[in-house]
Amino acid sequence: MHDEVRVVAGECTATFDDGTEREHRGDVLAVIKPDNTVLVHDADGYQPVAWLTRAESVQMFDGEVRARDGDQRLRVTVHDEHASGRHPVSDAGVPVGDCPDCEGTLVLASGRVSCLDCATGHSVPRDAAVLDEICEDCGLPRMRAERGRAFEVCLDRECESLDEEVRAAFDREWDCPACGSDLRILRRGGLIAGCERYPDCETGFSLPAGVVDGACECGLPVFETPGGRRCLDRTCSSG
Repeated sequence: MHDEVRVVAGECTATFDDGTEREHRGDVLAVIKPDNTVLVHDADGYQPVAWLTRAESVQMFDGEVRARDGDQRLRVTVHDEHASGRHPVSDAGVPVGDCPDCEGTLVLASGRVSCLDCATGHSVPRDAAVLDEICEDCGLPRMRAERGRAFEVCLDRECESLDEEVRAAFDREWDCPACGSDLRILRRGGLIAGCERYPDCETGFSLPAGVVDGACECGLPVFETPGGRRCLDRTCSSG
């Protein structure tokens, strides 16, 4: 499913008021994006002559666009319309393969792989890399993510779960530094290593993006991450 962008081209007056009123008139293109950003472009350069970003409200009347955000107002009055229309628009991303459902193009943008032609879409961890390899079961690309070690799984969590792979590798591998019980691999927003005696013991650590590279003096694992070596316990002074 695509969002829509609305456009109006013509001789217009664009009036922006944020306490001081500024006015531009000429043959321009007014663009109203799905997030209610309004842009008014003339023939000069890439920067619009008037704009309002993510307005609280946008209304389109016959021959006028009105946008409001707090005390800011943008009004585009069309004196002579050359063209107008509504057009489908989507995030533009890096092509990563073909959609197995409709053979459309899959693109990676804003932490999500989506098909440009249908509603297929899958979220991707921000540190993961989408691979050229295709899943033999569903036809989607596979991805590589580091959670203690490097895992390669399908983009579709229903097809192949990164959580399950990490759990199989590290569940009960480490001891709770507070009570000595096993740390379980759980999802609480993100993946964590949390004490199995919760809520009696509330010890828990976010699992970093990186690979295990030895042990800390405190007994927990040390991870090699993009930001350097660190203990599973981010507050540990020994790691």
